[in-house]
Amino acid sequence: MSRSARLLDLIQALRRHRRPVTAAELAAELGVSIRTVYRDIGTLAGQGVPVEGEAGLGYVLRPGFMLPPLMFGDDEIEALVLGLRWVAQRGDGPLGLAAQNAAAKIMAVLPADLKALAEDSGLLPVSLQPSVAEPRDLTEIRRAIRTERKLRIAYTDGQGRASDRVIWPFALAFFERIRMVAAWCETRQAFRHFRTDRIVEVAVADERYPRRRHALLADWRAEMDAGPSGVGKCDKVP
Repeated sequence: MSRSARLLDLIQALRRHRRPVTAAELAAELGVSIRTVYRDIGTLAGQGVPVEGEAGLGYVLRPGFMLPPLMFGDDEIEALVLGLRWVAQRGDGPLGLAAQNAAAKIMAVLPADLKALAEDSGLLPVSLQPSVAEPRDLTEIRRAIRTERKLRIAYTDGQGRASDRVIWPFALAFFERIRMVAAWCETRQAFRHFRTDRIVEVAVADERYPRRRHALLADWRAEMDAGPSGVGKCDKVP
């Protein structure tokens, strides 16, 4: 492995960790010696990469550090193109348009060889199910998830029963033919799933929900992994 490739891998490893990570952990992850990690950390710092920390305590990459697009590898370019194509086809209107805009921005700054690879990528998202027009603009729901705001919804379940709920949305799942909001329901005091095509009315509350989104997501995953426990009531995950 070239030295430049090794330094790039080290930057990417640091970006994957939100908390300080020790040189020993980085060495094991990258398949190099601890001494090499120390030396490469020093090189990055000398080149202006904002790495903070010290030996024995761990290292962290300060937020905001950006890598130029030319640092993308071939597989990374194809992964980006495939993902953006899927979102452009299957996302709601504003999200699909955002995917197209993001693809255009990436294309505009890619070096010629990588731009050709992206434009000619043979990886295509294919679905055996026909696309279904989303009856609701999901912008408000996505904004509530992003800003950790409560949602007030009027909902009709699969049996036609109507209810008003206050929920804490933390994830929006995109299945082949439906979209599903995963949330904590204040009425049921439990995790519930809500199909977006059955949400009759929705309003983003000014009030933030009292827990962090990542904590809710972690607890939800733990319950899902534990097996059937009522988590899927309202609408089961298909």
